[in-house]
Amino acid sequence: MKKKLELIMSLCLLAAAFILAKQGAVLVQSEKAAREKICIVVDAGHGGSDPGKVGINGALEKDINLSIALKLKDLLEQREISVVLTRDSDAGLSPADATNKKAADMQKRCQIIADANPAFTVSIHQNSYTTEDIKGAQVFYYGQSENGKRLADVLQEHLISEVDPQNTRVAKANESYYLLKKTPTPTVIVECGFLSNQSEADLLLTEDYQSKLAHAIYLGILSYLEEESLL
Repeated sequence: MKKKLELIMSLCLLAAAFILAKQGAVLVQSEKAAREKICIVVDAGHGGSDPGKVGINGALEKDINLSIALKLKDLLEQREISVVLTRDSDAGLSPADATNKKAADMQKRCQIIADANPAFTVSIHQNSYTTEDIKGAQVFYYGQSENGKRLADVLQEHLISEVDPQNTRVAKANESYYLLKKTPTPTVIVECGFLSNQSEADLLLTEDYQSKLAHAIYLGILSYLEEESLL
């Protein structure tokens, strides 16, 4: 009788373990599926015949933008977040026969974003100014987008804490940038630094600093997704 009871108890324990394991597997699969539903567009500004800003050290903005964008994509995909790039090489997006290449390029970027229907878009850029002393990363958002402001604030916080604690800049609203106005989902523009500042321009050319920036943006994105209960 005792052995029979022990056998029954063992079978019950095995059954319970099986059920818990199955429920755990379903939960993991559900969480994975939820993550896979998240799509983010990463836009590397400029490209091709449009170099963007040219640094005090000769650095081209388009190259730095692409490098940071690709690093950010890799980090996000490690978390099984779907990433759509507006470009993945040194190429502009305007047709060869476009009379206004800049306008055509921007329209194509907006079309890619609209087709992807992302949770949001992060556009990577570099800044410049007329005097050399100005420096520091800054995030811009469309003034009429509450989600854009929240995302920009979080990204700005991480760029300061992870990259440059001396940076006193704050996320800033903008009503004129084409990409901010014309995209159907929240978009922010991350100006990673000033190519007109010698020390910052030199840093922006290095793999280590580009990786540091990409990682800060990545952490900011994760924080925002968690705050919005999307992750």
